[in-house]
Amino acid sequence: TVDESELLTVPDGWKEPAFTREDNPKGLLEESSFATLFPKYREAYLKECWPLVQKALDEHYVNATLDLIEGSMTVTTTKKTFDPYAIIRARDLIKLLARSVPFEQAVRILQDDVACDIIKIGSLVRKRDTFIKRRGRLLGPKGSTLKALELLTNCYIMVQGNTVSALGPFSGLKEVRKVVLDTMKNIHPIYNIKTLMIKRELAKDPELRSQSWERFLPKFKKKNLKKRKEPKKKNIKKEYTPFPPPQPESQIDKELASGEYFLKERQKKRKRMEEIKAKQADATKKRQEERNKAFIPPKEKTVVKTKKASTEKKIDIEAIKEKVKNAKKKKLGALPVEQVKLKMAADEKKKKK
Repeated sequence: TVDESELLTVPDGWKEPAFTREDNPKGLLEESSFATLFPKYREAYLKECWPLVQKALDEHYVNATLDLIEGSMTVTTTKKTFDPYAIIRARDLIKLLARSVPFEQAVRILQDDVACDIIKIGSLVRKRDTFIKRRGRLLGPKGSTLKALELLTNCYIMVQGNTVSALGPFSGLKEVRKVVLDTMKNIHPIYNIKTLMIKRELAKDPELRSQSWERFLPKFKKKNLKKRKEPKKKNIKKEYTPFPPPQPESQIDKELASGEYFLKERQKKRKRMEEIKAKQADATKKRQEERNKAFIPPKEKTVVKTKKASTEKKIDIEAIKEKVKNAKKKKLGALPVEQVKLKMAADEKKKKK
């Protein structure tokens, strides 16, 4: 009896046997071909490495042609081709070469346990500036984030223009696609890298293989602290009414209301002239007031008289006399020569005693 969990898991170090001529001795019925265009800046590199590409594909009996006039690469099967999947691998090889992947890495696609994934990221973000920032975030400072992702997924990753080319095992490609798409959705790649690191450590423990890892994996919540900015001008919707708005009054209606309509043309003209004159009089009055402002003297500040300090103070003469006497008693400066000699003689006598 064998445990079902063991049957479901792939044993470590297991490899699918290689496809040989014995598996398909008669070859292929029809000729298949794939072509892809490449940008102008790749022309010089492809010219240089094309003999190596042909040599690598000749081992799988696949022909490769480079058209520099059209700017395209074509791969076709031959009568000797026995592996039906070889043409698919050859197609992926020329696709990777067109996406700026170096030949040394692109050739690995011809191996059985290596696959590739070209992720289109150009249409995932609307604004060009935002797209460039997020693509730079995927690379990281001096390519450190991309290098960490390559080490964790065992894949080669190339970020070029509007695409991300990944080359490696299927399990790694799945993780790379998830990280790239999340980065374009404004989720920093460091969160996914942390999760991958924890998964790598958990995979080493054979007991945890059949268990769920959700309790070990970190759960990152969105912290949108900034409040939504409200617009300065708010369009307040009016209450819906089925009736149309009232019709605006015409000039005739206004004249009828004021009684001007029934006046004669001469009277109307005189009335208009009076209104114009009244307006002119108001305007001249305001203009005159503005001019007269310059001639109005400013208000003078009231001068506050300061009180003179009382100079009459009682002087204590006796206290001054005492101060002078005390000053005379104090010995200021060096002693006279005679007193110094006497002091020195007294000091010598003390020493002798």
